[in-house]
This record gives sequence, structure tokens and C-alpha cells, in this order.
Amino acid sequence: MNAAIDNVLDLKNVSKSFGGVCAVANVNLTLKNGESRVIIGPNGAGKTTLFNLITGEIPPDSGKIVLFGTDMTSAPVRKRSVIGVARTYQICNLFSNLTVQENVLLALDARKWKHGRVGTLMLGNWNDHRDTTDYLAGILDRVGLNGHEQRIVGNLSHGEQRQLELGIAIASEPRLILLDEPMAGLSKNERIVIGELVRELVRHRSILAIEHDMDFAMSLCDAITVMNFGSVIAEGSVDAIRANDQVRKIYKLHSETV
Repeated sequence: MNAAIDNVLDLKNVSKSFGGVCAVANVNLTLKNGESRVIIGPNGAGKTTLFNLITGEIPPDSGKIVLFGTDMTSAPVRKRSVIGVARTYQICNLFSNLTVQENVLLALDARKWKHGRVGTLMLGNWNDHRDTTDYLAGILDRVGLNGHEQRIVGNLSHGEQRQLELGIAIASEPRLILLDEPMAGLSKNERIVIGELVRELVRHRSILAIEHDMDFAMSLCDAITVMNFGSVIAEGSVDAIRANDQVRKIYKLHSETV
């Protein structure tokens, strides 16, 4: 696979319907290598469905999904993960009865385990796998959870769980990270912490994010894609989207109905 490709993601006329309702309609979207792009739009615009299509959690009805120059339209989630795609979710998707350390371990790609598979590590003595535990400690330090390795995830605050999700997302050193509303449900102080972590990610990875916090979204990205009723209605720079009359009208109408 060519590591010097220009685009990490190309969506070509991708569509998906559920029970006759079109959730994603002929979407074309390109994410360049090293680019950060935010998808915005009112509830029901098809943003999370589009993420599910990119990661392979659901298949498209039509169109093509190209990741890192390779057609992955029919590839399973695991294969997309192996080639460098990671994702966070709007609702935290963690093992709440396991420790912080165990959650990150389970997310690590098998290629990083020099002394055996996950079953061996989970059942054996952690001290026998110092290279792996050192790597995990480094990941947790990057997301502000150093010293929390043995805490049960269900006992973490919502913000700490978001930090852990980001740690899991970067643990396999992906080339593309999809962030589904990373600021959702956070307190003011938690938003500051997560905001800084996400901005740090943007400096080192190709990022595609969904975000309802418009100020945060526009401070985060190189470009914005706007969706409504499953379709892309506008794309461009932050300034271009701010000045787009159609976008402003949609958000005005949406705010008046919620």
C-alpha cells in the first residue's frame, strides 16, 4: 500500500436507505492526507450513518468507499481497522467492568504484542509483558490518564471516559481517526481538557469529525462539510461556510424547531 497517497478517504456516490427512508444520498467526500475536516448538520442529517458506512459497520446500498487508495466498500470493520482507521462514538463504547489498562489492551492491534495474544496477556502476569505495559502507560499519559491504569472504567467520570476513548483511538497508531461528537455531554471543564486533546490529535493525524459545537468545530478544522437530509449541501473553508446563506438558513430553521 502506497504510504504517500494524497487522499486517505474517497467517498463516491455513497447511498444508504433504511425501510425506504434515505439516510445518506449520493455523498461524495474526499479527505486529504493530513487534513482535518468536520461534518456538521442538524439532527437526522445522516452524519453518524455516514461514519458507520466508512467504518464498515453497515454496508452501503450503492457507491464506493476508498481508504488509503484501496477500494474497501465491502471490507469488514476489522480489515479497515488493520489498515489504519479508528473511531470514537457519540455514546462511550467501553467495557465498563474492566480496568482502564484492560480497555486499551483490548483495542491494541495484535501486531504490537511481542509476547503473545490478548488472551495470554489478560490471563498472565502483566510484569512479564513490560514492553506492552510501557506502551500502554505512554498512551494513557498522552490523554491525561497516567496513574489511572487500574481504575474500573465504570467508576470514571464522563470526561475521563472520553479521554480513554481517545487513548483507545490512538493506541493502534491509525492514519485516519473518525470522531463522533467528542464534546457531547461534557461539562465546561471537561470540554477544555477534551478540546486540547482533540486539537493535539489534529496536529498529527488525518481527522474526520462530527460536531454540534460550532465554535469548537470551526476552530478545529481545515474544511467543513455540511449535510442535510442525507445530502452534502455545502463544502469549503470555515469562512466560506460561515457566509453560506443556505447553511445559515438551515441552522436558523433548526434552532426555531428545537
